[in-house]
Amino acid sequence: MSPQKHIVFDVVGTCVSFNTYYTAIKTTIGPRLLAHNITPEFFGYSWMTAAELEFTFLSISQRYRPYKAILEAVFYRTLWMAGIQDPRNFATVQERDECIRGYWGLTLREGVQECFERLRADGFTVWCLTTGDTARVRGYFEKGGVEMPVENLISCDSHGVAKPALGAYQPVLEQFAEEDVKWFAAAHMWDVSAAVKVGFRGAYCTVYEKEPCLEIFDTQMDVIADGLVEMAEMVVKASSS
Repeated sequence: MSPQKHIVFDVVGTCVSFNTYYTAIKTTIGPRLLAHNITPEFFGYSWMTAAELEFTFLSISQRYRPYKAILEAVFYRTLWMAGIQDPRNFATVQERDECIRGYWGLTLREGVQECFERLRADGFTVWCLTTGDTARVRGYFEKGGVEMPVENLISCDSHGVAKPALGAYQPVLEQFAEEDVKWFAAAHMWDVSAAVKVGFRGAYCTVYEKEPCLEIFDTQMDVIADGLVEMAEMVVKASSS
């Protein structure tokens, strides 16, 4: 049997944009944030990044917690760090939860369907590895009309370890044959560079972070592209050489 071709995608931030989340913040507390010279986008990024930090630190210290619980917990701390002197009078718990509902209502990025179709046409099996629960993540694809079989969705929750711990990627890599072509694709450099470290070929898309900051990562990327469709084309080309 000839080698199979596999590509594993990160989901949130890569296949899914944060626009709905930023819009929910803007609608709910945006004018109050702007009165303090804080844009909804910057607050949303700071809040999400703070949650990801705590999520990762808890995971690597063997105190794994679901991401949603952490996002809820660090909301007021993030407001404080942004310069809001009395965060709990600035926004209610209900307003916090309304902002979080925007996060759960994220939508697919433009080009995801074409990206997947191009890869599948070349014989790739498309997988996803996420820190979210598979039902919610599959919902992104169903809502966007993009085929993603549930059996091809893998959650870190099943291993109790968060990306970018190498133990989050290793079980996924090991389910493929040694001779198979194995790629990992993400719009987070910390994510794809960790996957490369365990043995995947790396495809990085700048659609989210813009700046790859290669000077702080010691991993060589096989593909760097500005868009998802361009990334798919480059992966196909690199896999045939």
